[in-house]
Amino acid sequence: MKDLGNLSSFLGISVQRTSDGLFLNQTAYANDIISRAGMTLCQPVSTPVDTMGKLSSNAGDKYKDPTYFRSLAGALQYLTFKGPDIAYAVQQVCLHMHDPRDIHMLAIKRIIRYIKGTVHMGLHMTRSKKHELVSYTDSDWGGCPNTRGSTSGYCIFLGDNLISWSSKRQPTISRSSAESEYRGVANVVAESCWLRNLLLELHMPLHKATLVLCDNVSATYLSDNPVQHQHTKHIELDIHFVREKVQKGEVKVLHVPTRFQLADIFTKGLPRVLFNDFRSSICLRFTTAVTEGG
Repeated sequence: MKDLGNLSSFLGISVQRTSDGLFLNQTAYANDIISRAGMTLCQPVSTPVDTMGKLSSNAGDKYKDPTYFRSLAGALQYLTFKGPDIAYAVQQVCLHMHDPRDIHMLAIKRIIRYIKGTVHMGLHMTRSKKHELVSYTDSDWGGCPNTRGSTSGYCIFLGDNLISWSSKRQPTISRSSAESEYRGVANVVAESCWLRNLLLELHMPLHKATLVLCDNVSATYLSDNPVQHQHTKHIELDIHFVREKVQKGEVKVLHVPTRFQLADIFTKGLPRVLFNDFRSSICLRFTTAVTEGG
């Protein structure tokens, strides 16, 4: 092994040291995507996706160059490594890579216009005295206009720093909002257990339960007091999995008001003011600090 000094770049992600931590961004890669799309002179927008309904798979005409569409969509996927703010928007366009339409290409162009205005934004990781996992999970029940599938999203904080996030369509159809939300809870609990084991291997064991914050009262109730009747048999495995972790003291599921549900940014389009508020809460900042030695 060789000591290469302070980390400055990793897999295309630029790492800048600040007085209180690290600043991660992909400015060069983002500019390359903007240039590849021929949008260097485009006007920025304030959000990567509008507040209207989700994209339909068969709306409008087929896009003339599917390969070009897939190339841009794939490039945007890599940009989500430091950009949780575009995770939902990118997830939505990637659902249509098999049969892209003109409306889907317009959605990609909107994402790129948003990136144009936030090209110098990155993930800020600071020193934190807190040593606990806190996760937010949310689900948009039946939001897909074609399959009525639900979109789940979560974000996990270690202390004050965002370390894991996801925006994904659920593989099965949920028959109620509680079922959809509970599947989201099970997903984030599984991710939290993996992170707890990883921290244990790094000799940083967690002694407090992981807090899972959900804005659905029924899902919160089921995690601790499952009522095994006809309406919950189809999610029985998720119920037993989450309840086992709750009983072991590894997880605690609590209710959070929708206004403070940070995972909303991973499940739907939000108004500009709320989007900016949540974006700031998940540790995304514009670079203003001078790097050490610079």
